[in-house]
Amino acid sequence: MTPDTRDLILVVDDDAETRDMLAAGLRQAQFNVLPAADGQSALALAAQARPGLVVLDAVMPGMSGFEVCRRMKANPDLAHLPVIFLTGLAETEHVIEGLHAGGVDYVTKPIILDELAARISVHLATARIAHSARVALDVAGRAMLATDGAGRLLWRTPQTEAMLAALGPNDGDGLPSTLGKALCGLIQRRHEAGIPSARIESGAATLEVAYVGGADDASYFRLSQLIEGREANLLRSALGLTIRESEVLVWIAAGKSNRDISEILGISPRTVNKHLEQVFTKLGVENRAAAAAIATRVISN
Repeated sequence: MTPDTRDLILVVDDDAETRDMLAAGLRQAQFNVLPAADGQSALALAAQARPGLVVLDAVMPGMSGFEVCRRMKANPDLAHLPVIFLTGLAETEHVIEGLHAGGVDYVTKPIILDELAARISVHLATARIAHSARVALDVAGRAMLATDGAGRLLWRTPQTEAMLAALGPNDGDGLPSTLGKALCGLIQRRHEAGIPSARIESGAATLEVAYVGGADDASYFRLSQLIEGREANLLRSALGLTIRESEVLVWIAAGKSNRDISEILGISPRTVNKHLEQVFTKLGVENRAAAAAIATRVISN
């Protein structure tokens, strides 16, 4: 696999000789390299330079590599970064600690540079796919986030950031406490028919959060901002819809199925589908995702 020369690799090692050797070897493999000698410098450089991947020594004076990784994963702006631990510690307990801290790989010394470069290329490719998916969600106007099995924030689309800020300070896991509790409740309800959702009110902000899927290691949620019941009126006036069409579109944007909407509005699923066909025609779109994206933009603005 040929590396992308635009990829920036943050190399963190307190040993200058090892750090220089890694930097020279990775540059020869066509990577751009940003060296750091300690944990604090690594965190600062990661926040400023936004590298594509971090090669991190596990054992350093002061802040250990494990702690550096944990702090990165606790920061929503850095949590997506793949971290490869590089260390002389080969015992199983240290490997497990590195993986639990959030590392994606573990390379022991002595270092084989060709192997390290290959591992970096593989993890960068995986990270690019995940990043592209998040960018696509944001371009489509989707406010989404993911949490790990313990309820800690893994990533969020940029549109989600302002919504979270409106709910107050986070609880240490990157999420406002009110939202964290709601997400845990939705995970417990994930096997319900339809899409489990909950509304959260905090001052002037009202959000609807819906569980959209996941596995043991990650759960995915969609957020919709509600404007005190005026969403349908906003869509009706902005998009030239009828009252019922705008109501259907509100719930389409909230991720509800036709059956869910029929129960909410007290009409048949077939009637919901007819209204939706009219919505598609008036908006000039062909599917639910495109209609929902337009509705989300109107409501958000």
